[in-house]
Amino acid sequence: APRGHIFRLDLGTTRELPVKNSRIRVELKCTCGQKQKVGMLCFLHTSKDELRNQSPSLLDTLCTGSYLDVRKTACWFQALFTTSWRYLPEAAICSLNVKHFKRSCRLQLTDSSNRTTIINIVFGVQQANTDIFLSSQKSEAAYTPYTAWPQTCAVAEEKFFKHIAARAGEDSFHLGCLKVCAYILVGYNFSTHELKTVLMHLLTAIPVECWSRRHFVQRMEDILRYLQCCVVEKRLDHFLIGNEAVPAEIILPREFRVSVPPNLFQRLAQDPDRHEQALYEMEMLRDRFTTLLTSGK
Repeated sequence: APRGHIFRLDLGTTRELPVKNSRIRVELKCTCGQKQKVGMLCFLHTSKDELRNQSPSLLDTLCTGSYLDVRKTACWFQALFTTSWRYLPEAAICSLNVKHFKRSCRLQLTDSSNRTTIINIVFGVQQANTDIFLSSQKSEAAYTPYTAWPQTCAVAEEKFFKHIAARAGEDSFHLGCLKVCAYILVGYNFSTHELKTVLMHLLTAIPVECWSRRHFVQRMEDILRYLQCCVVEKRLDHFLIGNEAVPAEIILPREFRVSVPPNLFQRLAQDPDRHEQALYEMEMLRDRFTTLLTSGK
């Protein structure tokens, strides 16, 4: 948290993981003993008249009540980055357009050759010293309040794939498998996150040396077979929760390690029609993969 502030992560009372309705409570911290060192007045023990010459606290600028507000944070970032850009050396060779959305920002950089680079910015606060963050990204709920910061496993997942890459050979094609999965999924009701979950489970079950390009077909068949078994059983376990196979270097909160893994296919267990549709789509996915192998499209 910035100087003079403390972030308290409010994970709510729900037992469902990852938590969707978590919030970040902002509190002021005494800095009286650090006045000379940090060059700022204490928000708690300085009069309002004296504080007028200092930038206001986050409670006055980025919060709704005592909780950090995603939309206000995105607006603040847009203003700050737009103002700061002119002082960066890149400003001499690129033009910048910053657009804020309700829960994120987008940077559009255009160079002298009119080539454009898009960078999407999401905001997050780390949960203790773990690889789990509270993120500005929207949850799956129909409505996500601006003071809600859902837990995200994105950093932990990225760290897992770096762990695999460090042990795999240069010829490893596991990410190629993920791209092919994303391609054949278009038009069906399976998400790329579900296919990524299947891949992560298999990467801990099949030796990394067996993911080279020459094993591509076998590994894709393994992925589709694993997915089909999960559809039949109406259960796909979350990879990072309650899974002893997660590498030790992935730092998770205790509740992630000891909890029963959520079922990503709960919708299939609850709705027979969706289960029937998923079984049908599995056959279509297999056919699409066969067509891809034979015709290349």
